[in-house]
Amino acid sequence: MARSFLQVAATEEVAPPLRAVQIEGLAVLKIIKHCKEFSPSLVTGQLLGLDVGSVLEVTNCFPFPIREEDEEIEAEGANYQLEMMRCLREVNVDNNTVGWYQSMLFGCFQTVELIETFMNYQENIRRCVCIIYDPSRANQGVLALKALKLSDSFMDLYRNNNFTGEKLREKNLSWVDIFEEIPIKVSNSALISAFMTELEDDTPVTQCDYDRLQLSTSPYLERNVEFLIECMDDLSMEQQK
Repeated sequence: MARSFLQVAATEEVAPPLRAVQIEGLAVLKIIKHCKEFSPSLVTGQLLGLDVGSVLEVTNCFPFPIREEDEEIEAEGANYQLEMMRCLREVNVDNNTVGWYQSMLFGCFQTVELIETFMNYQENIRRCVCIIYDPSRANQGVLALKALKLSDSFMDLYRNNNFTGEKLREKNLSWVDIFEEIPIKVSNSALISAFMTELEDDTPVTQCDYDRLQLSTSPYLERNVEFLIECMDDLSMEQQK
């Protein structure tokens, strides 16, 4: 049955569930640079991009200045955010807010402030995510980058402030069900991919060569070297005898 344009426009569009977060390589480098420069202090910034179907595209980001407990400084931070987005719009850069990013230390990110920030964003943005980066794990060779969102069941309980035991059992909700982790896909433009291909060496690289670059194995390698040194000391002492 054919429908008129007004009927289609009046129909409420049901957004598909969020399946993945596609982030540009430039945005990933900006997040890593900002978090590592101010580590161990916790920093945050704005994510910009597009909401396309079941994929949330993050194309750019910019850092927030470090805030202090002062109303005037907080007002200046809000003005800085609006001015930055206006400047990006003038240079034809995506200025649609799709969430924010923040740093964490030793995997600690589940705080009440994070939940309240999510609820404030949800009032103005239909779908948003928070990208968490842990610079302390980068020293171990691990890219600790996560995309999080609040679960729908927890958001309903939080809005109604109905955290009773019966409601928690009814929703089958526990602390592990507060946040949902969304898969992250890092993408680059065709020009950057072609440039990286030109930088590659012509000599073939085996999987063993890549395994040597895994810094997460350094503690085991260091321990094995210590054992080897002890054995060499015992051997030299036996030779002297």
